[in-house]
Amino acid sequence: MSSNQALLDAQHELWYTTFGYIKSMALKSALDLGIPDAIHHGGTATLPHIITRLTLHPSKIPCLRRLMRVLTSIGVFDAQHQPGSCEPVYALTPMSRLLVGPNNLVPITAMLLHPMLVSSFFELGTWFNREAPDPCIFKQTHGVALWDLANHDATFDALINEGMVSDSRFIMDIAINECRGVFEGISSLVDVAGGLGAAAQAISKAYPHVKCSVLDLGHVVAGAPCDTGVEYIAGDMFESVPPADAMFFKWALHDWGHEECVKILKNCRKAIPPKDEGGKVIIIDMVVGALPLDTKHKEIQTLFDLYMMLVNGIERDEEEWKKIFIEAGFSDYKVTPVLGTRSIIEVYP
Repeated sequence: MSSNQALLDAQHELWYTTFGYIKSMALKSALDLGIPDAIHHGGTATLPHIITRLTLHPSKIPCLRRLMRVLTSIGVFDAQHQPGSCEPVYALTPMSRLLVGPNNLVPITAMLLHPMLVSSFFELGTWFNREAPDPCIFKQTHGVALWDLANHDATFDALINEGMVSDSRFIMDIAINECRGVFEGISSLVDVAGGLGAAAQAISKAYPHVKCSVLDLGHVVAGAPCDTGVEYIAGDMFESVPPADAMFFKWALHDWGHEECVKILKNCRKAIPPKDEGGKVIIIDMVVGALPLDTKHKEIQTLFDLYMMLVNGIERDEEEWKKIFIEAGFSDYKVTPVLGTRSIIEVYP
């Protein structure tokens, strides 16, 4: 390879990384406009068909064509050219099929791409010049911690909770199908920091004999749905947790630092029976490097880890998790990496 070609290739990689945010903003605009639903409505759609199903100013039609070109190039949609027609026919891909239907992932995607969260990273370089641990990136940018804002802003709180509900409905079906034994042998379970209870509802539906409860802060529990078969308990996991055979955490402990996780799990240790009586803690979270993942999966794990710096959180490798479990008084654990970039961790007293 010539030196000039090497320079051009390096510039290509630089541009590819620099313009990465355009991909996520193109996806956000597709959700804002309702393009996935417009295509899903008829199975496939040409650009004129999509336009008739959107609220779009006529002057922006040429620009929509350019947006669709980006979205097809990054795999959000598929485009096929039919003989005798200059208009491509757009269809959903496995990725965009996750954005339609009753249990879609639009809420969690919209949450991750919300301007208040995305704009926080504009200050990442400035944040590195400040002493840890406060303020977190979100507080540095907006003057208030994310959880405090959710406590006082009903709209923002709904954004967070609905995002977590959509993720829970997606991942819990897979978790229960892949690891049914994880939830067997217990008669009660508390979903700690479980939000509106979507994960607990999925467990209760699959295991009707298990009494499922959700522990979360008062303002969250106040907005919980009725008639779900799940009990909602207002409380603070840093103070205490209700007794049960199993404590369950789905994508919660990665929000907190080492000391906070130890404190939470010590409270759980007090609330569950011994291992030989079925006591355990069940965690769905990332275990970085748990499997020899491909390049894209590894990249997602590192990106999520950086993203969690938003709230001073962290994605942990097995050794980091182990230190927390031992310090919290647990004797053993088991990692089952069957959820893509995430794993199921069973922790035993």
